[in-house]
Amino acid sequence: MRLSTNLEENILYLESALPIGKSFDINTRNLLFGKTRGYWIGINGFCKTEVLQQIFSNLQDPLYMEDATIEDIERYLRAKIGYAQASLTDDWGEILHNICSGPSVLFLDGFDRAILLDVRAYPTRSVGEPDTEHVTRGARDGFVETMLSNANLIRRRIRSPKLVFESLSVGAESETDVSIAYLEGKVEPDFLQQIKGTLQNLSVTSLTMGSKSLEELLVPRKWFHPLPSIHLTERPDVACSFLEEGHVAILVDNSPAVLILPCTIFQFTQSPEDYYKSPLVGTYFRLTRFFCIPINLFLLPVFLLITAYYPQLSAKWNLLSTKQLPGTLIIFYILVAEFFLDLFKYSGSVSSSRFSGSLSIVGGLIIGDVAVELNWSCVEILFYAAITLLSSLALSSMEFAEGLRVYRVFLILATAFFGLGGFITGSILIALSAATTPTFAGKSYLWPLFPFHWEALRTLLFRYPTTKAQPSKVWRR
Repeated sequence: MRLSTNLEENILYLESALPIGKSFDINTRNLLFGKTRGYWIGINGFCKTEVLQQIFSNLQDPLYMEDATIEDIERYLRAKIGYAQASLTDDWGEILHNICSGPSVLFLDGFDRAILLDVRAYPTRSVGEPDTEHVTRGARDGFVETMLSNANLIRRRIRSPKLVFESLSVGAESETDVSIAYLEGKVEPDFLQQIKGTLQNLSVTSLTMGSKSLEELLVPRKWFHPLPSIHLTERPDVACSFLEEGHVAILVDNSPAVLILPCTIFQFTQSPEDYYKSPLVGTYFRLTRFFCIPINLFLLPVFLLITAYYPQLSAKWNLLSTKQLPGTLIIFYILVAEFFLDLFKYSGSVSSSRFSGSLSIVGGLIIGDVAVELNWSCVEILFYAAITLLSSLALSSMEFAEGLRVYRVFLILATAFFGLGGFITGSILIALSAATTPTFAGKSYLWPLFPFHWEALRTLLFRYPTTKAQPSKVWRR
């Protein structure tokens, strides 16, 4: 629908489309520019008041107005409004979308086009280091909830004319701004077009949980696929490294996490900490992190299998310092330890930082000791459970660690009920579930292991010096 040249008709349409007079944050003003009537509308709190005051002060200055009436709105925009982010539109859909997004709109009587003034300033928190991606050295900035600020953090690091941010809206009601970031010449054109087509055709009311909602819409998963299908990062340096490797970053307004596509399982084993250390030290910690994956997944199930079903091996290897416990009691002890580990980890993650340290001390010293005294657990199981928890915390991706936790609980239950056969069958099912984890556009989740690509794989397994690990030399699918 197009605008009318009659200002009163445009005002009546605005009053029917927006809750003017009902919603306290919608501001309007009737203005005069010489003899030409004007009408301004904007959202309180989204507009830079100082900039608007300067614009209108200049427009209403008698010395600034050469003519009493405005004859050509396009010439008026070019000659009188020097603000950079100003444009004309005659589409009501675009006008309503801009008003709700932050830019304000100026209507002039006698013209069927309105002036969009993008003077928005969203409420935002300061840039700080993400809690889930700490590094001992390196940059301390992280993405925030404002998409433009996040784009600036990326542009600050990659000052290339080939860096592109394409913007679109997702959600019939929320109309959330989403930006696709990529480097021309490095991204696969077909893959990029598939991302654009998918985002444009998404049928969704709103992105309630920001980037997480978009992740689930892009890659639907079955219940038996607990591992994450899309890598999220809150660090600009990590996002820039993926862009240089030919990946696509998706920025979602109101969300501090950036989605990285395509995704592989090896992305969740990388950490920016590796690159802020020397190559040898970085390689050591990277291999240690890889070693934490089988420890996290198999330590408790193997302990359960040996102590509950093969007591002679348990006695031979001194796995239990006390007398040999019945198999059913060991199973019960491990399930209790697993439950309390999850409880402590969850309570520590959602509680205030003032209390999380206290929770850890209470859980480790008091509750653990009391559980042993009350025969709710034993020292050995608490020890192996603590190692499992430490290996989980050592993984750089929290979502990946949580997926492994689901696998571990399943393997513990399979081993508890069916012994060695359950352990073997459960391990096979876990391997199949991980290998068939869906990804966007059907890319291999195990690349570069399958299809095999040694040059890319070795840069993931080992921390190479920067001179030998440039993406343009080795990162080709």
